[in-house]
Amino acid sequence: MPTKITVVGAGHVGATTAQRIAELGIANEVALIDIIEGMPKGKALDLWEAAPVLGYDTRLAGGTEYGMIDGSDIVIVTAGLPRKPGMSRDDLLKKNTEIVQGVAREIEARCPGAIVLVVSNPLDVMSYVMLKTTGFDRKRVIGMAGVLDTARFRSFIALELDVSVRDVSAFVLGGHGDSMVPLPRYSTVAGIPLPHLLSEERIEALVDRTRKGGGEIVELLGSGSAFYAPSAAVVEMAEAIIRNRNRILPCAAWLQGEYGLSDVFVGVPVKLGVGGIKEIVEIELTGEEKKALHASAAHVKETMSKLDL
Repeated sequence: MPTKITVVGAGHVGATTAQRIAELGIANEVALIDIIEGMPKGKALDLWEAAPVLGYDTRLAGGTEYGMIDGSDIVIVTAGLPRKPGMSRDDLLKKNTEIVQGVAREIEARCPGAIVLVVSNPLDVMSYVMLKTTGFDRKRVIGMAGVLDTARFRSFIALELDVSVRDVSAFVLGGHGDSMVPLPRYSTVAGIPLPHLLSEERIEALVDRTRKGGGEIVELLGSGSAFYAPSAAVVEMAEAIIRNRNRILPCAAWLQGEYGLSDVFVGVPVKLGVGGIKEIVEIELTGEEKKALHASAAHVKETMSKLDL
């Protein structure tokens, strides 16, 4: 069955996302949309000209018109202003709310059956803006947060222990920011629990680096923010949905009682497959872990309260 994915926002994250989709072959068609005249069309053409070398047949098109979104099965939203050094995700709130609202209205009007994956920051709150504006079922509006944060945690664990990232499993829950909740107790290397391999002090250092992972890259780049890892994370989610993988991945989901939380987007384990979120998986948390998750959700709700939707 032909599959179409639209990526809104043709900056570094959006263009790299389109590239990964084409190279994996998970869609027959990719549309790349941006407000900057010529830029999305040029990037789409460049990606198509790479097809003969890399051997993919995904058709790519770029432009500024939202008519390109028609018929999309999945829409990945990366549009928005990037963070600058010293800027928090919350600083982006007002401007990116306006941008995401505009995108959401186009999605609702042109592809009302699509699944929406939100990458724009502040991510948890932008996922709420998308859900509220489109009126879609909560299983079809999903934030890319935990997959990225977990990938960072896994990469740091692999470096610390000098092991393959393939043998490292982990979970990072909560909001996509400094209040995120890495779970060392649920993190393993080839099935061996992390606390059996590292001291509490070293684990805490890795947790702290994970929480600051995005900011570390922003500071190093000096201009712009991460895009290789975010694009890889959202494409992993898209592939799980399109190929009905039933992957258990930590994603920002709209909770309605799960984990004792309601009316808030927060990162939790979900089962992803055809249709979007098939199930929100509730894992057992210690009192301390649950307290941290609720504190993270409270920070998201505090930011949500600043919106006038």
